[in-house]
Amino acid sequence: MKPLLSILLFSACAFPQSATREDAMKADLAGRIDGMKKQAQVMVDSVFSFGELGFQEFETSKYLSGLLEKEGFKIQRGVAGIPTAFIAEWGSGKPVISLGSDIDDIPQASQKPGVGYHDPMIEGAPGHGEGHNSGMPLNIIAAIAVKQVMEREHLKGTIRLWPGVAEEDLGAKAYYVRAGIFKDVDVVLFTHVGANFNVTSGPTTQSGLVSIEYMFKGESAHAAAAPWRGRSALDAVELMDVGWNFRREHLRPATRIHYVITNGGDQPNVVPPNAAVWYYYREVDYDHIVNLRDIGEKMAQAATLMTDTTYTTRVLGTAWPGHFSVPIAEDMYQNIVKIGLPQWSEADQTLAKGLQKELKQPVNGLAAKIPELRRQAPPQQEGAADDFNQRQPLGGGSDDIGDISWVVPTVTLSYPSNIPGGPGHNWANGVAMATPIAHKGVIAGAKVQAMTMLDILTHPELVQKAWDYFNNVQTKTVKYKSLLRDGDAPATWLNRKTMEEYRPRMKDLYYDPSRYDTYLEQLGIKYPTVR
Repeated sequence: MKPLLSILLFSACAFPQSATREDAMKADLAGRIDGMKKQAQVMVDSVFSFGELGFQEFETSKYLSGLLEKEGFKIQRGVAGIPTAFIAEWGSGKPVISLGSDIDDIPQASQKPGVGYHDPMIEGAPGHGEGHNSGMPLNIIAAIAVKQVMEREHLKGTIRLWPGVAEEDLGAKAYYVRAGIFKDVDVVLFTHVGANFNVTSGPTTQSGLVSIEYMFKGESAHAAAAPWRGRSALDAVELMDVGWNFRREHLRPATRIHYVITNGGDQPNVVPPNAAVWYYYREVDYDHIVNLRDIGEKMAQAATLMTDTTYTTRVLGTAWPGHFSVPIAEDMYQNIVKIGLPQWSEADQTLAKGLQKELKQPVNGLAAKIPELRRQAPPQQEGAADDFNQRQPLGGGSDDIGDISWVVPTVTLSYPSNIPGGPGHNWANGVAMATPIAHKGVIAGAKVQAMTMLDILTHPELVQKAWDYFNNVQTKTVKYKSLLRDGDAPATWLNRKTMEEYRPRMKDLYYDPSRYDTYLEQLGIKYPTVR
């Protein structure tokens, strides 16, 4: 169907002759986005094929910023000291609407799209086992459509887009805040892939965290001939780990602590002179996160005293627990209801049910009903922080969008581009992400995003309500303090060795839209493929 005809048909079917000008503009936006389905598919499939880990998203960043530059956006690259970060801006004046979404992927999550069982494209390689290949294409499609309507209607306002770099390492957004990227922004509309439509509203059950690597230094020696002359850095690491594991009995239910040994020494016959361990300290508020960090310092110091070693630390990432704008969420939810879920095909459902069966999850297929808007309980009263007889968040996952949510009214749109039942951070969460399921979800999500942007542009009172909530409810008693230390810098070296190992083979599988209609076609995958 031609774009103009689709616009007219959508408008005629969805709105009566008495429809308002705003309804007609939203119908126009929906039609324009429908007319960009091919563009969206190419973007989603291309970013999926790049499959880049955090801080190493060079192909992804170059590709997305280049597309926006061709659409008339002014590009600033390398922002906040991060080579793969950029800001794309178009328009002038208020309101300033900021659109963001993550672009990094997951280690060892390589997976052939459209295949409902584990089948890596490259064994051991990273892959989009979180679905981060879809959010920025959604934002770009929405931004292009809104830009076109703004030009035609002579609407004032500024659109800015930025990528969430190294979100899986919680590595960038606190630095964005520190660099002042949001100091003049009115509203942030963030997107994250999901298996249904949803929008964050109010305080959440997310944990915040600080991510720290401890690097111990000792002295090498022959482990058999003269072990008494060595001082084992690995012993210090292991003693720190033992200390934390004994401490777990005495931690709050909301506390989450995980670690990996990033350097365990070179070989057994050499006393390890260097060793390192990487910790995530998660809690549900700033003070408790800082307390965990302080305990970690004592653990490390104690380990050095027991082993006659020394240590240094580096912060690899931080995140605040999120708190999101209720007025913007309520408006966005109305647009979610207006758009509704995509029409899933029999093939889409076959893939979803095949994967669910493979994962031994309920075999219900794709989302069929939009859930109610989730409204979280209000923040706890002062003095109740340690009383677990009162209602308490018990923690969970983290996202550094939380930092941004505490400096500007923010919401996160979840859109239906994935299959229910995946474990997260896993190959299974990449199965749908370069298939019609992802493509349809991105188009539906782009319509919601674009319509919410239009509401912000045409209703100044909505921005005012968002800031009233931000100033008088959200931040009335809680003020943002960065978990970054003065000397901390983005860990841009993270994942470099892994990408250097796998990128040469991955390049051979980059999507070529000039030769193939879809990435599934390029890979020779029959859609769907299930057991």
